Amino acid sequence: MRCRRCEPVPEEVRRAAGLLERRWTISILWASSEGALRFNELKQAVGEIPPRTLAQRLVELEEAGVLVRQVIDARPPRVEYRLTDEGRRLKLVVDAVVRYADA
Repeated sequence: MRCRRCEPVPEEVRRAAGLLERRWTISILWASSEGALRFNELKQAVGEIPPRTLAQRLVELEEAGVLVRQVIDARPPRVEYRLTDEGRRLKLVVDAVVRYADA
């Protein structure tokens, strides 16, 4: 039987799903909720993620406005990633996923 009243998925739901459905994204968001992390700290927290994939996800999350990349002027220079206000809002979704998994 076909659904005659199905409405299309709203654009904002498709955008959020497109971001969250990518592999490792939820893990990166969860790890980032602890505060500012450097690349190797994120890699260690997330686990077996290839460095290239982690770099790609960080760029995607930064472009989406979820993470901010901050270059620290030190010797040697270092980079930290932290959640933006938008990222902290998205963290509520990650928390809901964790609660679901615990149940």
